[in-house]
Amino acid sequence: MNRECIILAGGLGTRLRSELPDTPKVMAPVAGRPFLYYVLKWLGKNNATRIILSLGYKSEVVIDWCSTFENEKELVYSIESEPLGTGGAITQAIQKAVNDEVFIVNGDTLFNVDLDSMMSSHQNYDAELTLALKPMEYFDRYGTVIIDESMKVRGFEEKGPHNEGLINGGVYLINRDCFNGLRLPEKFSFETNFLESYFNQISMYGFVQDTYFIDIGIPDDYRRAQKELKNIYPNSRS
Repeated sequence: MNRECIILAGGLGTRLRSELPDTPKVMAPVAGRPFLYYVLKWLGKNNATRIILSLGYKSEVVIDWCSTFENEKELVYSIESEPLGTGGAITQAIQKAVNDEVFIVNGDTLFNVDLDSMMSSHQNYDAELTLALKPMEYFDRYGTVIIDESMKVRGFEEKGPHNEGLINGGVYLINRDCFNGLRLPEKFSFETNFLESYFNQISMYGFVQDTYFIDIGIPDDYRRAQKELKNIYPNSRS
């Protein structure tokens, strides 16, 4: 069975307007290539062969670039006619899924998770949803995820100064029927209105990996990506 993944790629990149005044965030140039290039290469390395791109702002720019990207993946597009929030975008895109278990990744984040291991953990715990968690020290940009000894998610803490903690790395594995029976609006935040609201009602587990992580959502980290990602897949061709 092909491994399937939804990439959330519809963001406007509001916080990057100083760097990219008129560019979809996933198309932000990093070391001469769109950031989406690195996400697709990582997914290819992890045997994801069917990609559902959830698009919104300037979707045609992303589709045009994808038509030139040499790869063996099947690319499918889910296009929002209006902004639906991360949750609405996922519930729309997951209708195009063919597998019972679907990975979801944020298009502005690269977290070098081993998807084989994450899938094994998801199945071993009989989880409905698994979150990839990144250990981090001395941070205030992210909230934290609380898990117990069995890796079950027990809560979320808001953004603020933390000496250490596990952050949500923006990589998920979800059962396609996970939203069934829940009263969710058409437009909603996956993080706030689903994860934080329903962790006690569904089988939600964490999967911890201390591997490379970059989120280009703010200018400082976008500039840092220019230096770090140019050494990833240096001999690859787009």
